[in-house]
Parts: sequence; C-alpha cells; structure tokens
Amino acid sequence: MIFSCISIFPEIFASLTNFGVTGRAFDNNICQLQLINPRDFTSDSYKRIDDKSFGGGPGMVMKIEPLELSLNDAIVRQEKLGNNAPLRVYLSPQGQPVDQSMINQLAGHAGIIFVCGRYEGVDERFINRNIDLELSTGDFVVSGGELPAMLVMDAIIRQLPGVLNDEESAISDSFMNGLLDYPHYTQPREYEDAAVPDVLLSGNHEQIKRWRLQMSLWRTYLRRPDLLTKRNLTKLESGLLDELVVKNKQK
Repeated sequence: MIFSCISIFPEIFASLTNFGVTGRAFDNNICQLQLINPRDFTSDSYKRIDDKSFGGGPGMVMKIEPLELSLNDAIVRQEKLGNNAPLRVYLSPQGQPVDQSMINQLAGHAGIIFVCGRYEGVDERFINRNIDLELSTGDFVVSGGELPAMLVMDAIIRQLPGVLNDEESAISDSFMNGLLDYPHYTQPREYEDAAVPDVLLSGNHEQIKRWRLQMSLWRTYLRRPDLLTKRNLTKLESGLLDELVVKNKQK
C-alpha cells in the first residue's frame, strides 16, 4: 500500500511512521508514505499557499495551484512505484462519514493520496477537478486534515496482511462484524473487589465464544443501538440479546 499525503506540516506524520503497529508496518515495507508540501510548489518568494476568501468572511483559503501541482507530483511518484490509479481523498467535515466498511474498501486500493486542508479549507475548484472522495472522521472540526488522515491510515494499515502479529486481532476488532467489541481481561484474576468473569477461566471455548458474542451484542445495544438496525441478527444473536434484555428488566 502506497500512501501520499499533501500537507504543509509533513513533520506531523512521524507519529504514524515511527511508533507502534503502524511504525512496524512502515519498517517492514508493508506500506510506504510519501510526503508532499504544497509550499514547495509556490511561485512567489513568500511561498504563500493561501489567500483571502472571495466574497469576504473570516479565515484564509488554500490556493488551487500549489495543491494541484502537489497532487500531480504525488500521482507521478505513485506511478513510478507501479500504481497508476491512486485514489485521491480530501479530508473534510463535509465528507462522507468514515466507518469500518469504508476502511475495508479503502484497504483494497493499491495507493491513496490524502489531501490535508488547513485554514477555512481549500478552493472548491481543486476538489471539483481532482478529488475522488471526500471523507469525514466525525461531526467536529479540527485544525487540519493531518490528524484525520492519520486516523484513516492507521485503520487501513491494521487490515493489511502481515501487520498484526495475531491476524485474529483485526477480525475481532469493534465494528468488523457490525458490533462493538466484547470486554477484555488479563491478570490478576481478582483486583480488589473486581474479578474476571468465571466463564473466561472455564477453558470451555464454546461457552467463551458464546459469552463474548452476547457481550458484544449487549454493549452495542446499550451504546450504539443504531448499529443493530443496520444488521440482520441471526436467531442465535437475537436469543442472546433478548436473554439479557429480559434479565435486566427484571432487576
């Protein structure tokens, strides 16, 4: 997987490439990251990449020419590495919400170019002429597209073969089966007045699997009931969830 990021603050991405699971993925050449700064494609001595908004209003808008030249450079770099059709993504509060299904789709691309806006955003003509997909990581505003881009890349990288030591880890993550993850426990077995559920110590793998599914259903029911409306529950899942709903109504 080849990632290209267009950003006026390329140093930010060191937190993705130098640490943890994603850092190992880059070290092992499972994925690559190219950083392109639009300031390198300006024509004036001040390297200005923004200007006032036509029509007035607060804040500045990123100019089309440095962004378009940066994007063309990113495309050429990806082509040199064998990817002739990178997906071009702009991070924006107006974009399509990112969910696990979207991440799984993105992980199927050979290369992605992320355009990270700043200030009040980018010239709309740049988006209309160049962007394949606008993405939003939530209904809130941050200072730029770099953190959202890193969130999306982190989620994608987890899905790439060879990244996680235990391939089951990615499969069992929250949202992978449309449900939130079940609770996890480790040593000690008892901590003050809190003990690990007996079923996890039973050694009965079928019972453990059933308990974990039930806990995933219950946690989703309590915290994200909207997810259940998008999923056709099996007879087993409906029974496990109903069991806890009835039990808690009787308390």
